[in-house]
Amino acid sequence: MTTKMYIPGYPRPQFVRERWVDLNGEWRFGFDDNDRGEADGWPYNFGGDRKIVVPFTYETKASGIGEEAHHRSVWYNRSFVVPAAEEGKRVLLHFQAVDYTAKVWINGSYVGRHDGGYTAFSFDITPYVTFGGTNELTVKAEDSTDATQPRGKQRWVPDNFECFYVQTTGIWQSVWLEFVSPVHIDSVKITPDVDAQSVRFEYQVNGGEHAGGRYRLETLITLKGRQVKQASLAIDRQWLQLDVDLVHEMNGPWKHCLWSPAHPNLYDVEFVLYHGDEEVDRVYSYFGMRKISIEKGKVLLNNVPIYQRLVLDQGYWPDSHLTPPSDAAIIEDIDKLLEMGYNGVRKHMKVEDARFLYWCDVKGVLVWSEMAATFEFNDNAIQKFTSEWMEVVRQQYNHPCIITWVPFNESWGVMNILYDRRQQKLTEAVYHLTKAFDPNRPVIANDGWEHTVSDILTLHDYVETKEEFLRNYANKDEIVNNEKAFNRWKYAFAKGYSYAGQPIIVSEFGGIAFRSDKGWGYGNQVASEEEYLARFRGIHEAIKETDYIVGYCYTQLTDVQQEVNGLLTEDRKPKVPPEKIRDINLG
Repeated sequence: MTTKMYIPGYPRPQFVRERWVDLNGEWRFGFDDNDRGEADGWPYNFGGDRKIVVPFTYETKASGIGEEAHHRSVWYNRSFVVPAAEEGKRVLLHFQAVDYTAKVWINGSYVGRHDGGYTAFSFDITPYVTFGGTNELTVKAEDSTDATQPRGKQRWVPDNFECFYVQTTGIWQSVWLEFVSPVHIDSVKITPDVDAQSVRFEYQVNGGEHAGGRYRLETLITLKGRQVKQASLAIDRQWLQLDVDLVHEMNGPWKHCLWSPAHPNLYDVEFVLYHGDEEVDRVYSYFGMRKISIEKGKVLLNNVPIYQRLVLDQGYWPDSHLTPPSDAAIIEDIDKLLEMGYNGVRKHMKVEDARFLYWCDVKGVLVWSEMAATFEFNDNAIQKFTSEWMEVVRQQYNHPCIITWVPFNESWGVMNILYDRRQQKLTEAVYHLTKAFDPNRPVIANDGWEHTVSDILTLHDYVETKEEFLRNYANKDEIVNNEKAFNRWKYAFAKGYSYAGQPIIVSEFGGIAFRSDKGWGYGNQVASEEEYLARFRGIHEAIKETDYIVGYCYTQLTDVQQEVNGLLTEDRKPKVPPEKIRDINLG
């Protein structure tokens, strides 16, 4: 069941306007390896000589190019029409993601730039467009092999190696237009409070500080088609807040109103802005009433302990790499992980497409949202990482499926964190910044080992047998008190930090690959389905029999390029019967 205003392919399902213009499709394109495009006038006299299918990057087959070599500067150009009937409106140009720096021109005039490869951004291009005529949009994307840039699994050398894959350069998510009133709704932050049986809306209204009370904002909440609340606010400033009481609506059985994997109930909400009696803006959204908390070494969902059965997902497709090829492809991945008995997913080293998160909201899939890592530590890396991470948290905040934030993984970008106080302080700072914006979700400051401040103690271990796992994890105190390296070479905490009763989750393990000369998995590869399932079953039994472990994340959902340790192949074919994986997960 979808939300009230689900539009297939719509790039931003959490904040929907019915009228929008899709700018995906064929664009003019050019490489600019000598970085001469700006000096040679490409913003107003485009010099590219190729075609590309947006939003797929030139490295992918889906783009129509499929060239994997790194190009530091690439250009895009296309025309679009702004109807004369839209004059008087503001024209908003949206990019869901461009890796890494985007510079934008309209009709030869420079509009602005954005840095950060994983976050959405927008420009008000009204002063630059011609209403009732054709306009030219030109984009320059600058990428680099700089390891201080948040990269995730993108390689920074000419060839793939270990678990690092072909880089992503340029536009890799949707580009689109909206036409809005000069006074319009910019954003709404939605915070459910299960214990108080209420929801808080924090509105940002563009131009609201000049509205002088002549505008009002109506908020209409429905559940399964039935209206449950309506509230009104006079607009006299840019930022407004409203708390809505849902006590009466939540007095019935919780399964009808709370969000959970078993019952992913979503409240539809409409925000309607009026000037007098005239409607000037209408935005559709939704929210889930759910609570994540930690008590006595357990993670609780809606005040009830939940055992997390997660699968690690890197979000790559063979022909389109980081870009989902379609809504159907997103849904297929989610349905297959649910079929195999998982109740959640850890998105690894990738800030995922908003449409993926939407379908996790709809289908009740728990999500750990993880930042793409840098691979050097210096002042530039600190600034780039922190700025982009906070954009991620802000943009993904409203999704009920996200139950954990993971800014750092395995000390990537902070390789000396075990002893280095500067690196330790960075993870502390990011933890507290995240908590300042979102105090309601757990934050894992360094997933896998060498934790500083963290709400959950997570451990990565690719030990292969049940017996070895049980032997290594028999003494909890030795691990949590840093008396031994739990996976033979890493400690649970960085020096100067100690265990404070956090829940313990094995958030990477497994990685089993069938014997092949085409790629690699973790540890020894297996030769048969029987051998695969025996190892898979044994390590899962070991984790479940270790009573202080309250969840796990298996590596991984699909093969990715040279990494062939997925439960599914790159083209999403199961390697072993899904029902057998499900039986082990649920057993």
